[in-house]
Amino acid sequence: MKFTTRLLLTFLIFIVLPMSLAIVFYILLDLDLRISKEVVTLLFFSLLGVLLLSSIPITFWLRHSFVRPLNDLKVEMRKIAEGNFSDPVESREKGEIGELFADFEKMRKELKNSADEKVENERKNRELIRNISHDLKTPVTSIKGYVEGIMDGVADSPEKMERYIRTISVKANDMDRLIDELTIYSRFDSNQVPLEIHILDVNAYFDDCSEEVGLDLESKGIKFKYNNTLPVGTKIMADPEQLKRVINNIINNSVKYRKEENSEIRIDIKEDGDNILVEISDNGRGVKEEDLSRLFDRFYRTDSSRNSREGGSGIGLAIANKIIEDHGGNIWASGEEGVGLCIHFTVKRYNEPVEVTEESEDGPIVRFEKMVVGAATKNRNRHLSREAGKNEQNTDN
Repeated sequence: MKFTTRLLLTFLIFIVLPMSLAIVFYILLDLDLRISKEVVTLLFFSLLGVLLLSSIPITFWLRHSFVRPLNDLKVEMRKIAEGNFSDPVESREKGEIGELFADFEKMRKELKNSADEKVENERKNRELIRNISHDLKTPVTSIKGYVEGIMDGVADSPEKMERYIRTISVKANDMDRLIDELTIYSRFDSNQVPLEIHILDVNAYFDDCSEEVGLDLESKGIKFKYNNTLPVGTKIMADPEQLKRVINNIINNSVKYRKEENSEIRIDIKEDGDNILVEISDNGRGVKEEDLSRLFDRFYRTDSSRNSREGGSGIGLAIANKIIEDHGGNIWASGEEGVGLCIHFTVKRYNEPVEVTEESEDGPIVRFEKMVVGAATKNRNRHLSREAGKNEQNTDN
């Protein structure tokens, strides 16, 4: 029963009923009926006693249906104020009270999700700071060691001096690349990089990308294969520069974790409903199945030592993930440890608007009129041809 209905019943019992009885008693006395005042008084006090006795269960009824649920809700509010979002808020009440509990439970879930998200973000930020410190400390330590070696005279030959200086330059470039990637990721994460969307011809765009990637990989002794099964004229809407960054980041990740010999990287492009599907696979070290879902986390690397042959910051795939999400696509990974890794991502296909021709705009009556006029024109031309033939015969005769 709704709370308003309960209040209405209470109003009828405690207000309307006594007033009605008072009116009845007044009428009886006014009619000067042969009813003694003692009888009237007895009836009045009897009805008053009935009202008092009925008020007791009604009071308990209101307390059970209104006061007790509010006290229960007060207890739950105190739990939330103390930071306890785990206990669900439940009630058997119906009507407005039940709706109040349902809304409060919805608020509790949202607060719990917000608190869990805050805890997760704090964990990721701590991990981010730890990883940044590690990745910066490694080249700094190397630079410091080589500089001290030069100052102590360890590099006592031109060849050794050149090697030390080259190593210092490489480590400094690693630091510079790390800082650049951190800047890029922070800009993407805060949505400070607006996408410049263009309509791209998929075949032309990926043919150019594959040619550039193929030359770079061949210079490193890595085999490269490219396969595009999309029909000619397929188009997408994307930011060409950022999409190229995605491809380069995935390719660089495959290069870092390639095999020592017979390394191969492959790009396959195919249809996937309203999207195009791009798959970049390699035959490198691969990834454990439980690590696949974490590949796109910031600074995540599958090797606990965080070392790879080519170095790197560990945020290249995180940047690729953010760019693809901003394009409205999906990105995921598959593979097997020791066999290889494949990164898949989708991009929305662009469908050109269909131009409505004049014929399609004509109704059936207009098309019928055009057909009749055309037939009449043909008959007229045929008749003129026959008349011209007869005239020629008459002239010959």
